[in-house]
Amino acid sequence: CFPAGSAEVYKNFPIVLRSANSVLNLERVQALETWLKSTNTKLTQINGQRKYGGPPEVWYGPTPGARCEVFISQIPRDTYEDLLIPLFSSVGPLWEFRLMMNFSGQNRGFAYGKYDSPAAANEAIRLLHGHMLEPDFRLSVRRSTEKRHLCIGDLPAITRQEDLLKVLRVMADGVERVSLKAGPGIEGVSAIVAFSSHHAASMAKKVLVEAFKKQFALNISIKWQSTVKPSLDEQLSPHKPSKSLLPSPLKPPRHSQPSALPPRMARPPPVPLGFCRAVGGPTVPQYPPSSSTSSSQRHLVSTAPSPSPAALLRELCEATAVGPPLYEICYSHSGPDGFLYFTYKVCISGITTAFKGLVMIFPGPSPTTMLEEARRAAAQQVLHRLYNNQLAH
Repeated sequence: CFPAGSAEVYKNFPIVLRSANSVLNLERVQALETWLKSTNTKLTQINGQRKYGGPPEVWYGPTPGARCEVFISQIPRDTYEDLLIPLFSSVGPLWEFRLMMNFSGQNRGFAYGKYDSPAAANEAIRLLHGHMLEPDFRLSVRRSTEKRHLCIGDLPAITRQEDLLKVLRVMADGVERVSLKAGPGIEGVSAIVAFSSHHAASMAKKVLVEAFKKQFALNISIKWQSTVKPSLDEQLSPHKPSKSLLPSPLKPPRHSQPSALPPRMARPPPVPLGFCRAVGGPTVPQYPPSSSTSSSQRHLVSTAPSPSPAALLRELCEATAVGPPLYEICYSHSGPDGFLYFTYKVCISGITTAFKGLVMIFPGPSPTTMLEEARRAAAQQVLHRLYNNQLAH
C-alpha cells in the first residue's frame, strides 16, 4: 500500500502492482508529486505514455516542424519527469515531452522530447548524449525518426484513392494524402498514407485495423512505411521540402562536432573485412596479371574502370528479358562503427520473389550520393544472390 498522499500524482493514472520487481520506488513517486505541485506542471497519460505539453500552457512560438524531436533511451525505470523535464529544458524550450509508461507505474526506459527548432534538438544530442543520471546509467539521446507514413495492406482491388482518403479522414486525425500501390508481390491493393505528425500516425495505427474490421468487415494489415525511391533523390536535399516517403531529409552525421559522438566514433571507422568503400558490399578479389599477359593487356587491366553493379544488373535483366530492376531504398540507422545502414527491396517483374537485405556505406557528401551508393550496394548483393542461385541449380 502507499503512505498517505504518496499516490496522489497517479490519481488519474491507473496503476497495477504486479510483482516485487515492479513495485514503485515510493521516494521517487513522492518527489514527482512534490515537483508537480510546486511547479504546477500538468501531465496527461494516454495509450501507454505520459505527456507534458504539446504545447505547454505557456508557449509563444510556432508548432515545431521536422527534425525537432529527440529519442531518449537508457532511462532508469524509477526516474520520472521531475528529473527529466528540467534536464532537457536546460538545453532549450520543450514543446512536448513524452515518457513511455507501463501499468506498474514505472517508465519503460525511453522517452521523446520535442524542441522548438532543429538547432535545439542538435544541442540536446550534443550535450546530453552520454549524460549520467545515476551510476551505470548513461542516457542515449539521438534524433527521432518521426515517421509519418503508414502502409495499409490487403485492401480490395477495387479501392479508389479518393474514396479511401475520405474514409480515413473520418476514422483518424491528421490524414494528409493517400497513394495506392499495386503490382507483383502485393496482395490486392496497398496504400501509403501520409499524416501531419508522428503522433497522428501512431494514434491511427492503433485504431485503423479494428475500425476497418467493424465498418467494412475487412482484415487489413498496417505497418510503418519509410521507403524512398532513388528517383526522388533530389527531394532529399536538406534545402528543399521533402515530398518522399522518407519521414525527414537524410543528412550525413555531423563530424564537425566530435564531442557529440561516443569516444569510439570520434575516429574514422575502420573498414571491415570484405567491405567495399565504393559500393558498400563485398569486394571483388584483384588478381595480379600473369607473366603471360601482354603489356597492352596489363594496361587495360589497370586502367579500365569497374562497371557499376547497378549497370551490370540492368544489363543482365535486359539480356534475359525479365524486366528492369525496381529499387526501394530505406535509410535504417547509423551504426556505432560510423557506417550508415540501408534496407533495400529490389523487384524484378520476371522473378516472383523480391530481393531484400541490408547494406552499409560510408557517409557521403549529399543525400543523393548516399542513396546512389546504397543502390549500387543493393545491386551488388542481388548479383551475388542470382549467381549463387544459378550455381545451386
